[in-house]
Amino acid sequence: MVKKPCILIVGMSNSIHVARWINMILDNDWDIHLFPCEDNGTLHPEIKGITVHHSFYSLKKNNVNSSKFEGICIPGKSELAELIAGGCRFSTKQIKKNWLRDRLVNVIKDIKPDIIHSMEFQKACYLTLEAKKVMKDFPYWIATNWGSDIYLFSRLKQHEEKIREVLLNCDFYTCECHRDLVLARRLGYKGNSPPIIPNAGGIKLEEIKPLRDQRKPSERYTIMVKGYQGVFGRALTALRAIERCADLLKEYEIIVYSADWSPEVVIYAELIAQSTGLRIKIIPSTTTWKGILRLHGNARTSIGLSISDGLCTSFLEAIAMGSFPIQSYTACVDEWIKNGETGIIVHPEEPREVEDAIRRALQDDILVDQAAESNWNTVVEKLDYYKIKTIVKDMYEKILNRKN
Repeated sequence: MVKKPCILIVGMSNSIHVARWINMILDNDWDIHLFPCEDNGTLHPEIKGITVHHSFYSLKKNNVNSSKFEGICIPGKSELAELIAGGCRFSTKQIKKNWLRDRLVNVIKDIKPDIIHSMEFQKACYLTLEAKKVMKDFPYWIATNWGSDIYLFSRLKQHEEKIREVLLNCDFYTCECHRDLVLARRLGYKGNSPPIIPNAGGIKLEEIKPLRDQRKPSERYTIMVKGYQGVFGRALTALRAIERCADLLKEYEIIVYSADWSPEVVIYAELIAQSTGLRIKIIPSTTTWKGILRLHGNARTSIGLSISDGLCTSFLEAIAMGSFPIQSYTACVDEWIKNGETGIIVHPEEPREVEDAIRRALQDDILVDQAAESNWNTVVEKLDYYKIKTIVKDMYEKILNRKN
């Protein structure tokens, strides 16, 4: 019996981006394995049809009918079962030095993958690098950059050397924007240039059309605000700008999403609503992906601010749904939009600059309507699910054929 090509993905098992990537390659005749780089015993519910290499896990956070599981299963779906599994993971890590690295090494020796694909640097790639250091023969290694993996962290002393090591040791590097390819070259990557595609894959355009309001953006009365505030996110800057634009927003509803882990955003939004009379709604994290898309599809403009990012998924969702993007300069969006024409690029910590962008988006109907048409053409060209699926398949097949 001919052995199927084997791909081992090292990544965050609870990540929607990992789930979407896996689902995009699932219908190929490949044996796909996932090694959770965080070893948290969870699996995203959209991940199906692969082999997952947990250490200890319970049935509470894993659907055993969706995939094949390797590791020690604590029976039951109760909180107690999950507590025991978590305790086993914690205790083992305390007792055994390099526990996660050694587990990865054993999995590599056992399944003998043709390709190892590490998705994200600071956890997945660093872990894979440590495994490579203690192995004689190592499979072909793809290192994928997520978000701020090298754009921000390469400027930090405790990460720069490690990032350089990854880029010198991997066989192939992939990223979402040309900015990060140029940066990777400066940091030592000498391999072939990758296809520049979104890490979350593409969007099935025919499926999202019914979610998109048929009204022109200039006829919409919703503003979307990404609610992340913390190390990277700058939702408070967006809200300060919203407050400064209150005179133009009386007829609008402001929707704040992804704010569940940012209580300061929730509090500030409520205070602004009280002081200005604006309608501000915080939507829960349980809102479905299609629900978020529908909201972007009802929005005149969508605002996303952070001090560092890769190609922001919420930005892509906004332009796919016809909403005029106001996005921080840190997110590679200059490779997708023309500043001042198909979107506005701003500083993530300058409320006045964001205010000016919002005022222009609210007052210039021609701007937002023409931007929606132009951005849709860009989406068709660069974000179509089936085009990206073909690019990814070709990427893997070229590597597999090179090995053979």
